[in-house]
Amino acid sequence: MRQITLSTLEYPTESKALVRLQGDLLRINGPQAYRAQNKPTVGSLIDRFLSEERIDEILNQKPGETTITDGLSFSTAAGYRSKLSKHTKPRWGDTPLVDVKALDVTEWLKSLPLSPKMRGQVRALMHLLFERAMLWGLIELQRNPIELVKVKGSSKRQRRPQTLAPEKYQELVAVLREPYKTMAIVAMCTGLRVSEVLALRWEHIDFKASAMLVRQGVVHGRIGKVKTEASQDEVPLDSAFADVLLRWKGDRTEGLVFPSHVTGGCYHASIIQRQVLKPKGEEVGIPGLGWHTFRHTYRALLDETGAPIGVQQKLMRHSNVATTMNVYGNATIRAKQQANSKVVQMVMRQERPQLRKSKWPWQVNSNCGVVWG
Repeated sequence: MRQITLSTLEYPTESKALVRLQGDLLRINGPQAYRAQNKPTVGSLIDRFLSEERIDEILNQKPGETTITDGLSFSTAAGYRSKLSKHTKPRWGDTPLVDVKALDVTEWLKSLPLSPKMRGQVRALMHLLFERAMLWGLIELQRNPIELVKVKGSSKRQRRPQTLAPEKYQELVAVLREPYKTMAIVAMCTGLRVSEVLALRWEHIDFKASAMLVRQGVVHGRIGKVKTEASQDEVPLDSAFADVLLRWKGDRTEGLVFPSHVTGGCYHASIIQRQVLKPKGEEVGIPGLGWHTFRHTYRALLDETGAPIGVQQKLMRHSNVATTMNVYGNATIRAKQQANSKVVQMVMRQERPQLRKSKWPWQVNSNCGVVWG
């Protein structure tokens, strides 16, 4: 018989060693025999999930490095680890998978001191865990019990998306210093996400073809792939916008468009937003200014120009047109006023009061003069 020796440094407690052995028992005995002799816990499922998704490997990458391209993004991996370690594992780690009930999960989610959106994300991750449990044979193939769990308000926005009038945007740009001024211009003129703005490289900008290729994004200093497959696309380069980039470019021919003056790598978006955008926004009367405000404004201005929705989807680089219409569907106040005025004029044209026939022997002409009868 083969013997396996586990290090006490890596597995200092009996419970950790048993969790480690559960995976070996599953491979040796097969799913049916394993389920008959053991009751896999949520904790063992989480450990296997973290291992299969290479969460630790992804999170151990240092800032400035190119992230793993065939796995989860750094931000997704960090979100999974945080939710599992802070919420799911402390409550359900020792619970056998077969003993997890939808009603208990529902009450637990209600008790979490989180926003509805965050509770919805915790619920979605738990749903994913049970899908993997059935795939790996840890439980019988059945309806996922987490499908019965509903989180009210998880799809509602906590704050309405903000859009800027062009005039207010010009006020903001006037008070920004470089390189943040050019960053804001890039974000506003292209609708790029801040992760894509900060990862732009001069090699991906073709001034002769008037096009910019979006190929990568950066999160927490780690450069990786863009958000979706549709996000990797060409963005048109207007001549006026190209002039701004050329002035910023100088003699550089390659490398990051916005290298950090401290590290030479990518900036951190959250630091710029907290230390630069929000204070300068409040200075010109734009409270709560964030990077995504530029992207929402870009979409609203596209709508104001009358651009077809299909063109808007491509310029926003959305996989689904519903995202363009629903998530980014807000309009500028100027566009709303113009559209509303057209409707009012159409309606009021029929409702204008007609001059009654006077009972007096004079009439009022169009020049407000009096004509005696």
